Amino acid sequence: MLVERIADWIRQEVERTGTSGAILGLSGGIDSAVVAGLASRGLGPERVLGVLLPANSNTLDQEHARLAATTFGIETLTVDLAGPLAALQTVLPPGNDLAVANLKPRLRMTALYYLANSRNLLVVGTGNRTELLVGYFTKYGDGGVDILPLGALYKRDVRRLAREIGVPEPIIAKPPSAGLWPGQTDEGELGMSYDDLDGVLAALDRGDTTGYPPDLVDRVKRLIARSTHKRRTPPVFNPSETAAEPEGIRG
Repeated sequence: MLVERIADWIRQEVERTGTSGAILGLSGGIDSAVVAGLASRGLGPERVLGVLLPANSNTLDQEHARLAATTFGIETLTVDLAGPLAALQTVLPPGNDLAVANLKPRLRMTALYYLANSRNLLVVGTGNRTELLVGYFTKYGDGGVDILPLGALYKRDVRRLAREIGVPEPIIAKPPSAGLWPGQTDEGELGMSYDDLDGVLAALDRGDTTGYPPDLVDRVKRLIARSTHKRRTPPVFNPSETAAEPEGIRG
């Protein structure tokens, strides 16, 4: 059973790293609710800490985060990042919309690791396969985690898992959003539905995109290619490698 396999894997990773339990950001969305449920099942709710990290956030998201925590019996802590976010923006030069939006997840990552270090906890990410493949996450933000229990599951698989473990229906039913700005939704930002995106990704994986519009397939391919750097560790210069000689020098 997939639920038990993932829950057991979380427990094994905590034991392997010698940490005392798990910590995750509770956004009020389906992915973090599923991870909270799986971690609670694998470790016991007393070893899981869910952190609410609002930064001028939608109050409904905070309500749903608490609902998920109550459902799975885990402890919560709230760290309001609105003040630090505003303070950081006052000392930084003006940036574009993407740079500003990415400040929130990077501040959240900092807070989670501060708490993880303080309590000897493992930072559990909530990203799924769909998001990882197209780079729909912030590098060194919500992508900065220790383990990814949902990393092999498409968004549609996460929805099925959510119902299986008892995630409350209001959390499952609402449009997915990273909460980066008012009215922001994942599908609006991606320019396609998760159903379409999952379908194309699965089709690309099996090598047959028959039945999908070519422009949609090309768009997904571009998202994958453009975000390759997010899925790799930073390149390291190797001084033992011989540099290629410029063309035209020899014979």
